[in-house]
Amino acid sequence: MLTRKQMELLEFIQKRMAKDGVPPSFDEMKDALDLRSKSGIHRLITALEERGFIRRLAHRARAIEIVKLPEALEAKGARTGFAPKVIEGDKTDPPRGAMTIEAAGALELPVMGRIAAGVPIEAISEVSHHVAVPGSMVSGRSEHYALEVKGDSMIEAGINDGDVVVIRSQGTADNGDIVVALVEGHEATLKRFYRRNGMIALEAANPAYETRLLRDDQVKVQGRLVGLIRSY
Repeated sequence: MLTRKQMELLEFIQKRMAKDGVPPSFDEMKDALDLRSKSGIHRLITALEERGFIRRLAHRARAIEIVKLPEALEAKGARTGFAPKVIEGDKTDPPRGAMTIEAAGALELPVMGRIAAGVPIEAISEVSHHVAVPGSMVSGRSEHYALEVKGDSMIEAGINDGDVVVIRSQGTADNGDIVVALVEGHEATLKRFYRRNGMIALEAANPAYETRLLRDDQVKVQGRLVGLIRSY
């Protein structure tokens, strides 16, 4: 039996992973549950892990895998786990809950070079190679492409240097979306997107990086994160 707070946290993690393909940061969990400090989140995470609902992935900052959901969340039609949005690269035996490419029906996406998860780098628009991803990750008619991550500014969102992110091409974003943002027409970066007091905030998931505040005309959204391929 889960406590109310444990249930709220598990549902929040599940919804964020279904939406973004990556787990929320501890700060986002704290704010969502209206807790005063991250220590309360640590206790809830530990309790969920001890009860077998989640698993923390070794050597991954804030990386969490949902192992199962309680019946109350299953009844809501909740999706069980991180698998539909993340595939594991360079591993013989993926962890339980991870979807293999073969199991999902592979599609090839162009890898359009590297994207900075740190200081913005010059935008790259040429295809360097292709990568196979599960068809479920790119469902629908929208165009998709992939980018290799360079840097550690999104590490608390479970996005590491060398990972490949899958992006749905779109020109708009909602607050909290992880997006590919083109800054002043020539720099591309991967950040969380927010509108604040008439400005655009590009927020890192690493306290070592400051949030960038830019005018609306300085930022062009080029796509939203829908999944990632973990690199080992």
